[in-house]
Amino acid sequence: MEPVPLQDFVRALDPASLPRVLRVCSGVYFEGSVYEISGNECCLSTGDLIKVTQVRLQKVVCENPKTSQTMELAPNFQGYFTPLNTPQSYETLEELVSATTQSSKQLPTCFMSTHRIVTEGRVVAEDQLLMLEAVVMHLGICCARCVLSMEGQQVILHLPLSQKGPFWKWEPSAPRTLLQVLQDPALKDLVLTCPTLPWHSLILRPQYEIQAIMHMRRTIVKIPSTLEVDVEDVTASSRHVHFIKPLLLSEVLAREGPFPLSMEILEVPEGRPIFLSPWVGSLQKGQRLCIYGLASPPWRVLASSKGRKVPRHFLVSGAYQGKLRRRPREFPTAYDLLGAFQPGRPLRVVATKDCEGDREENPEFTSLAVGDRLEVLGPGQAHGAQGSDVDVLVCQRLSDQAGEDEEEEYEEEAESSERVLLPLHFPGSFVEEMSDSRRYSLADLTAQFSLPCEVKVVAKDTSHPTDPLTSFLGLRLEEKITEPFLVVSLDSEPGMCFEIPPRWLDLTVVEAKGQPDWPEGSLPRATVEELTDTFYYRLRKSPACEIQAPPPRPPKSQGLSGQRRHSSEGGVKREKCLQLPHGAGTPASEPHTRAFCQQCSSSVRLTGKSSQVLGLQQHALLPKSKAKTLPGFTKDDSSMYSKIPAHRPAKPQRQDLDEETALHKGRNLPNAEDPH
Repeated sequence: MEPVPLQDFVRALDPASLPRVLRVCSGVYFEGSVYEISGNECCLSTGDLIKVTQVRLQKVVCENPKTSQTMELAPNFQGYFTPLNTPQSYETLEELVSATTQSSKQLPTCFMSTHRIVTEGRVVAEDQLLMLEAVVMHLGICCARCVLSMEGQQVILHLPLSQKGPFWKWEPSAPRTLLQVLQDPALKDLVLTCPTLPWHSLILRPQYEIQAIMHMRRTIVKIPSTLEVDVEDVTASSRHVHFIKPLLLSEVLAREGPFPLSMEILEVPEGRPIFLSPWVGSLQKGQRLCIYGLASPPWRVLASSKGRKVPRHFLVSGAYQGKLRRRPREFPTAYDLLGAFQPGRPLRVVATKDCEGDREENPEFTSLAVGDRLEVLGPGQAHGAQGSDVDVLVCQRLSDQAGEDEEEEYEEEAESSERVLLPLHFPGSFVEEMSDSRRYSLADLTAQFSLPCEVKVVAKDTSHPTDPLTSFLGLRLEEKITEPFLVVSLDSEPGMCFEIPPRWLDLTVVEAKGQPDWPEGSLPRATVEELTDTFYYRLRKSPACEIQAPPPRPPKSQGLSGQRRHSSEGGVKREKCLQLPHGAGTPASEPHTRAFCQQCSSSVRLTGKSSQVLGLQQHALLPKSKAKTLPGFTKDDSSMYSKIPAHRPAKPQRQDLDEETALHKGRNLPNAEDPH
C-alpha cells in the first residue's frame, strides 16, 4: 500500500476491518515540546507503529464553497443531504449532451454550471439548476434548449453547445442522513445541499478521533485524523508484532491476579524514598520482580520509638509475631486524657507536676500537685466567668495510699471522693497508673486497647532476624492504617520477600517472559519497615491516619484593665456577702456554690451559676458525696492544697484589701471607725 494522508485513510477505512496496523511514513512534531494537547497525541515519529483499534467521529466541518465560511455539525445532526453534482464533470455542453445520449438515460436531464452564464440578456448564477430538454437549431446555431425555473416561472434559454463549463450532471436521489453521506465513498468531497442549513450548497469535511495502541504506552493513544502525517497499512506483514503495554503496580493490584507474576521495572517514581530498607536501593530500571499477591492482613500500625533524642518511625505489619507489654501512657494535657478515655474502662492517672487552676475563670477549676491521683469520669461542661460554656474533663480525686484490697479501696474512695474539674486546655502532666504485665500480640493489643498506646517489645519476631523494635526502651503505637500491600521479591533473591504499597510507591513495570514458581513453605517477609522522617510526617497528614483535632485553645488572658475590673466586681460581691447574716443560706431551688469570706471567717452560699456542671456526655452518674465527706468545700482555699504554693498577683490583692476596708468603713461595722 502506498503512503496516504491519515485523513484519507480514515475516511476510506471500513470499521469492520479493525484492528489495522499502520506505519508512520512522515512524522510530525509540534513546537514547544508539547506531547499531548487536550489528551490527543500530536507527536508521531517516522517509523512508529500504530495499531488502530477504534475510529470515532468527533465532528463534521461544513464549508460553503462560495464564501469559504465554515460551521460545525454534531455527529447526531438530524438533517438530510442531497448531492448537487456527480463525480463526473464536463468541459462543454456538447460533451454533456454526448454523454447523455450515449448512456441508457435519455433527455431531458438536469445539470448546473460552476460559473455564471450570460446569455440572451439573462444571467444564470453558478450552481443554478437547468433542465436540458433537447438539441435544436436557433438562429442558425446548434443550441441546447434549456428550462430555467425562476420564482415559479419557467424561462426558455438557448445555450450554444460550445458553451464552456465545467458542467455537472444532476441526478435526483433519495435524501440521506449525515452518517450515510460520510460512509458513501462516491460522495466524498461532492457539493451537497441540505434544507435545514442556511447555505444552498456545501461540502462536508469530517474529523475523526483514532484510538490506537503504541509501544510502551500504558493507555490508549488518541490521535486526531487531521494530523498532517502520511501512513501506510502494514497489517499483513505485522502479525507477529507484539505491542508492549506498561503497567503501574496499582493496576497490577486492581487486576487481582493471577499470581505469581514476573515483572520488569521500567520506571521508578521520582522523589525522596519512603522506606529506609536495603531493598529500596535495588528498585531500579531493568530489575526483575516476582509479585506473589496481596499481603494479609491489610492493616499496619504506625509506631515511633521513645527514650531517644531523635525518634525513629516504623510501619509494623499486622502479621508481626513479636510480643509486647503495655507501658504507662503519658498525657501532657487534659485533652489527651479525654482522647484516651473509653466508657466502661477505668482510666487512672497521677499528676507529675504542680499546676494551678484558673480559679478566676471558675472556682471549681482545681489545682493539682505532684502525686495527686485522679480517675477520669468523662467530659462535661461548666460555666465560665464570661457566661460562656467551657468544655471540661470531670475527674475524681483518689486517696494517696492504695490499699491491698481493691474492693475496700474503691468503697473508701467513693466515700471520700472529691470531684475535680479540669479545662481541656489544662497544661498538666499525667502518667497512667497501671499494673498490666501481660504479653500481647500486636493484633490482640490493637483489638483490646485504643491507640495511641505505649508498649515495650519483650520478644522479637522470630521471622525477622534483625527485628529493630527490641532495641528501644519503649514504642508509641500511634495509628492503625488500612492500606493494600503487594508481597514482592527480587528475581535475584526469591527467598526474601518484602511488601510494597502501590499507592505510595507506584512503580511502572512490564510483564516479563516466564512464570515464577512459588517458594517452598511460607513466604518469609519483613514485617517491620523503617520510614523516613519526610514520609512519616506526610503520612500523618494523610486521610489514612485518623488524627484527632487539635486541643482547644486556652482562653485569652485578661490584661491589667481586666484584672482591675474583675477585682472591682469581686469587691461588690464581697459587699453583698457581708450584708448577709452569718449562717444565712439561699433557697434550695437556686444553684449555688460555697465560697469562703475572709472578713467574716465563716462559710456562706453565694447564689449564681458560675460553677454549675451542665452534665456528662459519656458518664451519666457520678459518685454521690455525703455532706460530712466534703471538707474541701467548707475549708479555706488556702489550706485545701497545702502542697501547692499560691501564686497570686500582689497588686490586685492590695487593691482588694483597700476596697474591703472601705466597704467596712461605709457599713459602720465594728472594726470600722466612725467618721463623725
